[in-house]
Amino acid sequence: MGTTAAATRFDAIVIGRRRYINTDIIRDMMARRGPEILARVPLGEIGKPDDIAEMVFWLSSERAKYVSGAAYNVDGGFMAWLG
Repeated sequence: MGTTAAATRFDAIVIGRRRYINTDIIRDMMARRGPEILARVPLGEIGKPDDIAEMVFWLSSERAKYVSGAAYNVDGGFMAWLG
């Protein structure tokens, strides 16, 4: 099986089960349960949309040209914490 210069790459960005990214959807929940939520995030903070955008940018860049078939958790360490 050969390769071509225009090979297609497939990767996934996994925001996580809890999806603790600072968006309109989560702001109300943070106002009510902020300390409880932050206690569940190993890195101790809510992610920003830019955190996701940076991963998208990297995966679509030339720097990730040899990356394919991987899933990247962008979730503040939550999935690693689950073990």
